[in-house]
Amino acid sequence: MKTLLALTLGLLLSAPAFSQVRIEITGGAEAALPIAVVPFREDRVSPGLDVAQLIRANLYRSGLFDPIQPSSYLGSPSRFEDVRFRNWRALGADTLVVGSLSPLDNGDYRVRYELLDVYAGNRITGQRFRVSPEGLRGLAHTISDQIFEALTGRPGGFNTRIAYVEEQGSVENPEYRLVVAEADGHRPQTILTSNEPLMSPDWSPDGQQLAYVSFESGRSSQIFIQNVATGERRAVASFRGINGAPAWSPNGEQLAITLSRGGNPDIFLIDVNERSDPRQLTQHFGIDTEPTWSADGQHLYFTSNRGGGPQIYRMAVSGGEAERITFEGDYNASPSLSSDGRFLAFAHQTDAGFQIAVQDLEQEFMSVLTDGGLDESPTFSASGSMIAYTRSTEEGTELATVSVFGRVQGQLIDFDNPVREPDWGPL
Repeated sequence: MKTLLALTLGLLLSAPAFSQVRIEITGGAEAALPIAVVPFREDRVSPGLDVAQLIRANLYRSGLFDPIQPSSYLGSPSRFEDVRFRNWRALGADTLVVGSLSPLDNGDYRVRYELLDVYAGNRITGQRFRVSPEGLRGLAHTISDQIFEALTGRPGGFNTRIAYVEEQGSVENPEYRLVVAEADGHRPQTILTSNEPLMSPDWSPDGQQLAYVSFESGRSSQIFIQNVATGERRAVASFRGINGAPAWSPNGEQLAITLSRGGNPDIFLIDVNERSDPRQLTQHFGIDTEPTWSADGQHLYFTSNRGGGPQIYRMAVSGGEAERITFEGDYNASPSLSSDGRFLAFAHQTDAGFQIAVQDLEQEFMSVLTDGGLDESPTFSASGSMIAYTRSTEEGTELATVSVFGRVQGQLIDFDNPVREPDWGPL
Protein backbone atom coordinates (compact mmCIF):
# COMPACT_ATOMS: atom_id res chain seq x y z
CA MET A 1 0.00 0.00 0.00
CA LYS A 2 2.69 2.46 0.97
CA THR A 3 3.93 2.99 -2.56
CA LEU A 4 5.25 6.53 -2.15
CA LEU A 5 8.44 5.52 -0.37
CA ALA A 6 8.78 2.49 -2.58
CA LEU A 7 8.68 4.70 -5.67
CA THR A 8 11.41 6.91 -4.26
CA LEU A 9 13.56 3.86 -3.67
CA GLY A 10 13.46 3.29 -7.41
CA LEU A 11 11.24 0.23 -7.50
CA LEU A 12 9.71 -0.28 -10.92
CA LEU A 13 5.95 -0.07 -11.08
CA SER A 14 3.95 -2.82 -12.69
CA ALA A 15 1.60 -1.40 -15.32
CA PRO A 16 -1.99 -1.41 -14.04
CA ALA A 17 -4.86 -2.95 -15.96
CA PHE A 18 -6.57 -0.73 -18.51
CA SER A 19 -9.39 1.37 -17.11
CA GLN A 20 -11.04 4.63 -17.89
CA VAL A 21 -9.33 7.52 -16.19
CA ARG A 22 -11.00 10.84 -15.68
CA ILE A 23 -10.26 14.16 -14.08
CA GLU A 24 -12.75 14.75 -11.31
CA ILE A 25 -13.07 18.10 -9.66
CA THR A 26 -13.74 18.36 -5.95
CA GLY A 27 -14.32 21.81 -4.47
CA GLY A 28 -16.84 24.08 -2.90
CA ALA A 29 -17.27 25.81 0.43
CA GLU A 30 -20.05 26.18 2.95
CA ALA A 31 -19.85 29.97 2.72
CA ALA A 32 -19.06 30.21 -1.00
CA LEU A 33 -19.84 33.53 -2.70
CA PRO A 34 -22.99 33.46 -4.89
CA ILE A 35 -22.08 34.72 -8.36
CA ALA A 36 -23.96 34.83 -11.66
CA VAL A 37 -22.03 34.56 -14.93
CA VAL A 38 -24.39 35.45 -17.76
CA PRO A 39 -23.78 33.73 -21.15
CA PHE A 40 -21.79 36.17 -23.26
CA ARG A 41 -23.70 37.75 -26.13
CA GLU A 42 -22.32 36.52 -29.46
CA ASP A 43 -22.58 39.12 -32.26
CA ARG A 44 -22.34 37.33 -35.62
CA VAL A 45 -19.83 34.79 -34.28
CA SER A 46 -20.01 31.09 -33.39
CA PRO A 47 -16.84 30.43 -31.39
CA GLY A 48 -17.74 26.87 -30.40
CA LEU A 49 -16.76 27.64 -26.80
CA ASP A 50 -19.08 28.82 -24.03
CA VAL A 51 -16.83 31.40 -22.38
CA ALA A 52 -19.25 32.04 -19.52
CA GLN A 53 -19.57 28.32 -18.78
CA LEU A 54 -15.80 27.94 -18.60
CA ILE A 55 -15.53 30.91 -16.23
CA ARG A 56 -18.35 29.46 -14.15
CA ALA A 57 -16.59 26.08 -13.91
CA ASN A 58 -13.27 27.67 -12.93
CA LEU A 59 -14.79 29.71 -10.13
CA TYR A 60 -16.82 26.75 -8.88
CA ARG A 61 -13.90 24.38 -8.52
CA SER A 62 -11.89 26.96 -6.56
CA GLY A 63 -14.26 26.28 -3.68
CA LEU A 64 -14.75 29.99 -2.98
CA PHE A 65 -17.68 30.62 -5.33
CA ASP A 66 -21.17 29.21 -5.75
CA PRO A 67 -22.20 30.01 -9.35
CA ILE A 68 -25.95 30.34 -9.88
CA GLN A 69 -27.20 28.17 -12.73
CA PRO A 70 -28.30 30.08 -15.87
CA SER A 71 -31.68 28.33 -15.93
CA SER A 72 -32.78 30.55 -13.03
CA TYR A 73 -31.60 33.85 -14.54
CA LEU A 74 -34.15 36.63 -14.94
CA GLY A 75 -32.52 38.17 -17.99
CA SER A 76 -29.46 38.07 -20.25
CA PRO A 77 -27.74 41.46 -20.05
CA SER A 78 -24.39 41.85 -21.79
CA ARG A 79 -23.32 45.24 -20.40
CA PHE A 80 -23.66 47.32 -17.26
CA GLU A 81 -26.30 49.61 -18.73
CA ASP A 82 -28.67 46.68 -19.39
CA VAL A 83 -28.59 45.23 -15.87
CA ARG A 84 -31.64 45.43 -13.61
CA PHE A 85 -29.88 44.89 -10.32
CA ARG A 86 -33.05 44.21 -8.33
CA ASN A 87 -33.62 41.04 -10.37
CA TRP A 88 -30.18 39.71 -9.49
CA ARG A 89 -30.57 40.67 -5.82
CA ALA A 90 -33.81 38.70 -5.78
CA LEU A 91 -31.93 35.75 -7.23
CA GLY A 92 -29.40 35.89 -4.38
CA ALA A 93 -26.35 36.87 -6.43
CA ASP A 94 -23.71 39.01 -4.76
CA THR A 95 -21.77 39.66 -7.96
CA LEU A 96 -22.56 39.48 -11.66
CA VAL A 97 -20.44 38.90 -14.77
CA VAL A 98 -21.67 40.08 -18.17
CA GLY A 99 -19.90 40.24 -21.52
CA SER A 100 -19.93 39.82 -25.28
CA LEU A 101 -18.00 38.55 -28.31
CA SER A 102 -17.93 40.30 -31.66
CA PRO A 103 -15.98 39.68 -34.90
CA LEU A 104 -13.00 41.64 -36.19
CA ASP A 105 -11.96 41.94 -39.83
CA ASN A 106 -9.07 39.46 -39.68
CA GLY A 107 -11.04 36.67 -38.01
CA ASP A 108 -10.11 37.59 -34.45
CA TYR A 109 -12.67 38.30 -31.75
CA ARG A 110 -13.31 41.35 -29.63
CA VAL A 111 -14.15 40.09 -26.15
CA ARG A 112 -15.50 42.35 -23.41
CA TYR A 113 -16.54 41.57 -19.85
CA GLU A 114 -17.62 43.45 -16.73
CA LEU A 115 -17.71 42.30 -13.09
CA LEU A 116 -20.51 44.04 -11.20
CA ASP A 117 -21.43 44.44 -7.53
CA VAL A 118 -25.12 43.54 -7.39
CA TYR A 119 -25.91 45.26 -4.08
CA ALA A 120 -23.89 48.43 -4.67
CA GLY A 121 -25.01 48.55 -8.29
CA ASN A 122 -21.60 49.48 -9.63
CA ARG A 123 -18.75 48.11 -11.70
CA ILE A 124 -15.89 46.35 -9.88
CA THR A 125 -13.66 45.72 -12.88
CA GLY A 126 -13.78 44.90 -16.58
CA GLN A 127 -11.67 44.82 -19.71
CA ARG A 128 -11.68 44.48 -23.48
CA PHE A 129 -9.50 41.98 -25.35
CA ARG A 130 -8.56 41.12 -28.89
CA VAL A 131 -8.01 37.39 -29.29
CA SER A 132 -7.69 34.75 -32.00
CA PRO A 133 -10.14 31.84 -32.04
CA GLU A 134 -7.34 29.55 -30.84
CA GLY A 135 -6.65 31.82 -27.87
CA LEU A 136 -10.25 32.06 -26.67
CA ARG A 137 -9.97 29.25 -24.10
CA GLY A 138 -6.85 30.81 -22.61
CA LEU A 139 -8.58 34.17 -22.47
CA ALA A 140 -11.50 32.62 -20.55
CA HIS A 141 -8.97 31.40 -17.97
CA THR A 142 -7.44 34.90 -17.84
CA ILE A 143 -10.85 36.49 -17.22
CA SER A 144 -11.45 33.90 -14.49
CA ASP A 145 -8.14 34.90 -12.90
CA GLN A 146 -9.06 38.59 -13.00
CA ILE A 147 -12.45 37.95 -11.40
CA PHE A 148 -10.92 35.72 -8.73
CA GLU A 149 -8.25 38.28 -7.85
CA ALA A 150 -10.72 41.20 -7.83
CA LEU A 151 -12.92 39.38 -5.32
CA THR A 152 -10.33 37.59 -3.17
CA GLY A 153 -7.22 39.74 -3.43
CA ARG A 154 -5.00 36.90 -4.68
CA PRO A 155 -4.22 35.35 -8.08
CA GLY A 156 -6.56 32.65 -9.32
CA GLY A 157 -4.09 30.44 -11.17
CA PHE A 158 -6.66 29.18 -13.71
CA ASN A 159 -4.41 30.13 -16.61
CA THR A 160 -1.67 27.79 -15.41
CA ARG A 161 -0.65 24.28 -16.46
CA ILE A 162 -0.47 20.91 -14.80
CA ALA A 163 2.07 18.16 -15.54
CA TYR A 164 1.53 14.47 -14.95
CA VAL A 165 2.67 11.02 -16.07
CA GLU A 166 0.39 8.94 -18.28
CA GLU A 167 0.81 5.18 -18.68
CA GLN A 168 -0.39 3.07 -21.58
CA GLY A 169 0.40 -0.20 -23.30
CA SER A 170 0.65 -3.62 -21.69
CA VAL A 171 2.67 -5.07 -18.83
CA GLU A 172 5.03 -6.59 -21.42
CA ASN A 173 5.28 -3.41 -23.51
CA PRO A 174 4.48 -0.33 -21.38
CA GLU A 175 4.76 3.27 -22.54
CA TYR A 176 5.14 6.27 -20.26
CA ARG A 177 4.34 9.82 -21.27
CA LEU A 178 5.14 13.11 -19.60
CA VAL A 179 2.11 15.28 -20.31
CA VAL A 180 1.42 19.00 -19.86
CA ALA A 181 -2.18 20.27 -19.91
CA GLU A 182 -4.20 23.29 -18.95
CA ALA A 183 -5.10 23.47 -15.27
CA ASP A 184 -8.58 22.06 -15.99
CA GLY A 185 -7.11 19.13 -17.93
CA HIS A 186 -7.89 20.38 -21.44
CA ARG A 187 -5.49 20.44 -24.39
CA PRO A 188 -2.95 17.87 -23.10
CA GLN A 189 0.40 17.75 -24.89
CA THR A 190 2.93 14.94 -24.58
CA ILE A 191 6.45 16.36 -24.19
CA LEU A 192 8.31 13.07 -23.63
CA THR A 193 7.65 9.39 -24.35
CA SER A 194 9.64 6.51 -22.87
CA ASN A 195 9.42 2.73 -22.60
CA GLU A 196 10.85 3.01 -19.06
CA PRO A 197 9.14 4.66 -16.08
CA LEU A 198 8.98 8.44 -15.75
CA MET A 199 8.36 9.87 -12.29
CA SER A 200 8.13 12.96 -10.08
CA PRO A 201 7.70 15.89 -12.51
CA ASP A 202 8.32 19.27 -10.88
CA TRP A 203 7.84 22.69 -12.51
CA SER A 204 10.55 25.33 -12.40
CA PRO A 205 9.46 28.64 -10.79
CA ASP A 206 9.33 30.37 -14.20
CA GLY A 207 7.12 27.63 -15.69
CA GLN A 208 9.53 27.00 -18.56
CA GLN A 209 11.17 23.75 -17.41
CA LEU A 210 10.30 20.45 -15.77
CA ALA A 211 12.59 18.34 -13.64
CA TYR A 212 11.72 14.65 -13.53
CA VAL A 213 13.07 11.16 -12.89
CA SER A 214 13.67 8.74 -15.78
CA PHE A 215 14.67 5.07 -15.80
CA GLU A 216 15.45 5.05 -19.53
CA SER A 217 19.03 3.91 -18.88
CA GLY A 218 17.71 0.68 -17.40
CA ARG A 219 16.94 0.02 -13.76
CA SER A 220 19.04 2.96 -12.55
CA SER A 221 17.36 6.33 -12.24
CA GLN A 222 18.47 9.73 -13.52
CA ILE A 223 17.15 13.25 -12.97
CA PHE A 224 16.60 15.37 -16.08
CA ILE A 225 15.67 19.00 -16.65
CA GLN A 226 13.66 19.60 -19.83
CA ASN A 227 12.58 22.80 -21.54
CA VAL A 228 8.83 22.39 -22.07
CA ALA A 229 8.66 24.51 -25.23
CA THR A 230 11.72 23.21 -27.10
CA GLY A 231 12.08 19.68 -25.69
CA GLU A 232 15.78 20.31 -25.03
CA ARG A 233 16.90 18.44 -21.92
CA ARG A 234 19.94 17.45 -19.89
CA ALA A 235 20.73 15.04 -17.09
CA VAL A 236 21.64 16.77 -13.83
CA ALA A 237 21.91 13.77 -11.48
CA SER A 238 23.18 10.33 -12.50
CA PHE A 239 24.87 9.15 -9.34
CA ARG A 240 25.21 5.58 -8.16
CA GLY A 241 22.04 4.34 -6.51
CA ILE A 242 18.86 6.38 -6.21
CA ASN A 243 18.43 9.71 -8.02
CA GLY A 244 14.91 10.80 -7.16
CA ALA A 245 12.23 13.30 -6.08
CA PRO A 246 13.54 16.58 -7.59
CA ALA A 247 12.15 19.85 -6.20
CA TRP A 248 13.02 23.31 -7.53
CA SER A 249 14.07 26.04 -5.13
CA PRO A 250 11.93 29.22 -5.28
CA ASN A 251 14.74 31.14 -7.00
CA GLY A 252 15.21 28.40 -9.63
CA GLU A 253 18.91 27.98 -8.85
CA GLN A 254 18.87 24.67 -6.97
CA LEU A 255 17.16 21.31 -6.86
CA ALA A 256 16.54 19.40 -3.66
CA ILE A 257 16.83 15.70 -4.54
CA THR A 258 17.03 12.28 -2.92
CA LEU A 259 20.30 10.42 -3.38
CA SER A 260 21.55 7.12 -1.94
CA ARG A 261 25.15 7.59 -3.05
CA GLY A 262 26.23 7.01 0.55
CA GLY A 263 24.17 3.85 0.83
CA ASN A 264 21.10 5.43 2.46
CA PRO A 265 18.49 7.74 0.91
CA ASP A 266 19.10 11.32 2.08
CA ILE A 267 18.24 14.84 0.92
CA PHE A 268 20.87 16.67 -1.11
CA LEU A 269 21.04 20.06 -2.84
CA ILE A 270 22.48 20.52 -6.32
CA ASP A 271 23.09 23.68 -8.34
CA VAL A 272 21.08 23.67 -11.55
CA ASN A 273 23.54 25.62 -13.67
CA GLU A 274 26.87 24.56 -12.17
CA ARG A 275 28.75 21.27 -12.19
CA SER A 276 29.44 21.07 -8.45
CA ASP A 277 29.21 18.26 -5.93
CA PRO A 278 25.82 17.82 -4.26
CA ARG A 279 25.57 19.23 -0.75
CA GLN A 280 24.17 16.71 1.69
CA LEU A 281 21.44 18.14 3.91
CA THR A 282 20.14 15.17 5.90
CA GLN A 283 22.19 12.31 7.30
CA HIS A 284 20.17 9.64 9.05
CA PHE A 285 19.77 5.88 9.05
CA GLY A 286 16.10 6.34 8.07
CA ILE A 287 14.76 7.09 4.58
CA ASP A 288 14.60 10.83 3.84
CA THR A 289 12.79 11.68 0.60
CA GLU A 290 10.13 13.79 -1.18
CA PRO A 291 11.55 17.26 -0.39
CA THR A 292 9.58 20.44 -0.99
CA TRP A 293 10.69 24.03 -0.37
CA SER A 294 9.17 26.67 1.86
CA ALA A 295 8.01 29.78 0.01
CA ASP A 296 10.96 31.83 1.28
CA GLY A 297 13.49 29.15 0.33
CA GLN A 298 14.80 28.91 3.89
CA HIS A 299 13.44 25.47 4.80
CA LEU A 300 12.74 22.09 3.28
CA TYR A 301 9.84 19.83 4.21
CA PHE A 302 10.38 16.14 3.52
CA THR A 303 9.11 12.63 4.26
CA SER A 304 11.14 10.46 6.63
CA ASN A 305 10.63 7.22 8.52
CA ARG A 306 13.35 8.10 11.02
CA GLY A 307 10.79 7.92 13.84
CA GLY A 308 9.20 4.67 12.67
CA GLY A 309 6.40 5.24 10.19
CA PRO A 310 6.61 7.92 7.47
CA GLN A 311 6.08 11.45 8.81
CA ILE A 312 6.83 14.96 7.54
CA TYR A 313 9.78 16.90 8.89
CA ARG A 314 11.16 20.40 8.38
CA MET A 315 14.82 21.38 8.23
CA ALA A 316 16.64 24.63 7.55
CA VAL A 317 18.45 24.71 4.21
CA SER A 318 21.49 26.02 6.10
CA GLY A 319 21.51 22.79 8.14
CA GLY A 320 20.71 21.81 11.69
CA GLU A 321 18.24 19.49 13.32
CA ALA A 322 15.11 18.24 11.59
CA GLU A 323 11.81 19.13 13.28
CA ARG A 324 8.83 16.78 13.05
CA ILE A 325 5.73 18.55 11.69
CA THR A 326 3.00 15.87 11.48
CA PHE A 327 1.85 13.85 14.49
CA GLU A 328 -1.68 12.61 13.74
CA GLY A 329 -1.67 9.05 12.43
CA ASP A 330 1.06 6.56 11.58
CA TYR A 331 1.53 7.60 7.95
CA ASN A 332 1.92 11.13 6.54
CA ALA A 333 3.89 11.58 3.32
CA SER A 334 4.31 13.56 0.06
CA PRO A 335 4.27 17.13 1.42
CA SER A 336 3.14 20.10 -0.69
CA LEU A 337 3.06 23.72 0.51
CA SER A 338 0.63 26.46 -0.47
CA SER A 339 2.15 29.52 -2.13
CA ASP A 340 1.67 31.63 1.00
CA GLY A 341 3.33 28.99 3.18
CA ARG A 342 0.35 28.60 5.47
CA PHE A 343 -1.03 25.21 4.44
CA LEU A 344 0.74 21.87 4.14
CA ALA A 345 -0.99 19.15 2.11
CA PHE A 346 0.01 15.49 2.35
CA ALA A 347 -1.16 11.90 1.99
CA HIS A 348 -2.57 10.71 5.33
CA GLN A 349 -3.46 7.17 6.37
CA THR A 350 -6.72 6.46 8.19
CA ASP A 351 -8.63 3.27 8.94
CA ALA A 352 -10.32 3.68 5.54
CA GLY A 353 -7.06 3.91 3.61
CA PHE A 354 -5.10 6.90 2.31
CA GLN A 355 -6.65 10.37 1.99
CA ILE A 356 -5.43 13.90 1.29
CA ALA A 357 -5.11 16.02 4.41
CA VAL A 358 -4.13 19.64 4.95
CA GLN A 359 -2.49 21.15 8.00
CA ASP A 360 -2.69 24.81 8.93
CA LEU A 361 0.90 25.54 9.92
CA GLU A 362 -0.08 28.72 11.74
CA GLN A 363 -2.84 27.20 13.88
CA GLU A 364 -1.45 23.63 13.86
CA PHE A 365 -4.82 22.20 12.88
CA MET A 366 -5.23 19.25 10.47
CA SER A 367 -8.25 18.44 8.28
CA VAL A 368 -8.82 15.39 6.08
CA LEU A 369 -10.23 16.60 2.75
CA THR A 370 -10.87 13.44 0.72
CA ASP A 371 -12.49 10.08 1.42
CA GLY A 372 -10.90 7.71 -1.08
CA GLY A 373 -9.07 4.50 -0.26
CA LEU A 374 -5.86 5.39 -2.08
CA ASP A 375 -5.42 9.14 -2.55
CA GLU A 376 -1.86 10.39 -3.01
CA SER A 377 0.56 12.86 -4.67
CA PRO A 378 -1.04 16.18 -3.58
CA THR A 379 0.13 19.40 -5.25
CA PHE A 380 -1.13 22.94 -4.57
CA SER A 381 -2.38 25.27 -7.27
CA ALA A 382 -0.68 28.63 -7.66
CA SER A 383 -3.59 30.33 -5.87
CA GLY A 384 -3.25 28.04 -2.85
CA SER A 385 -7.00 27.38 -2.87
CA MET A 386 -6.94 24.00 -4.67
CA ILE A 387 -4.96 20.77 -4.45
CA ALA A 388 -4.54 18.29 -7.29
CA TYR A 389 -3.97 14.63 -6.43
CA THR A 390 -4.39 11.10 -7.76
CA ARG A 391 -6.73 8.48 -6.42
CA SER A 392 -7.85 4.94 -7.20
CA THR A 393 -11.46 3.80 -7.37
CA GLU A 394 -13.31 0.73 -8.56
CA GLU A 395 -13.74 2.46 -11.94
CA GLY A 396 -10.07 3.37 -12.35
CA THR A 397 -7.38 5.85 -11.48
CA GLU A 398 -8.46 9.49 -11.33
CA LEU A 399 -6.71 12.81 -11.35
CA ALA A 400 -8.80 15.06 -9.10
CA THR A 401 -8.65 18.37 -7.27
CA VAL A 402 -9.94 19.30 -3.86
CA SER A 403 -10.46 22.73 -2.34
CA VAL A 404 -8.97 23.49 1.05
CA PHE A 405 -12.36 25.05 1.90
CA GLY A 406 -14.71 22.12 1.29
CA ARG A 407 -15.94 19.58 -1.27
CA VAL A 408 -18.32 18.97 -4.19
CA GLN A 409 -17.76 16.63 -7.11
CA GLY A 410 -18.03 16.78 -10.88
CA GLN A 411 -16.35 15.03 -13.80
CA LEU A 412 -14.41 17.08 -16.33
CA ILE A 413 -12.50 14.96 -18.83
CA ASP A 414 -12.21 11.27 -19.72
CA PHE A 415 -8.86 9.64 -20.39
CA ASP A 416 -8.17 6.22 -21.84
CA ASN A 417 -5.10 5.55 -19.69
CA PRO A 418 -4.02 5.84 -16.05
CA VAL A 419 -2.37 9.05 -14.93
CA ARG A 420 -0.36 9.79 -11.80
CA GLU A 421 1.97 12.18 -9.98
CA PRO A 422 0.52 15.57 -10.95
CA ASP A 423 2.42 18.80 -10.38
CA TRP A 424 0.62 22.13 -10.67
CA GLY A 425 2.60 24.81 -12.47
CA PRO A 426 3.29 28.37 -11.31
CA LEU A 427 1.56 31.56 -12.41
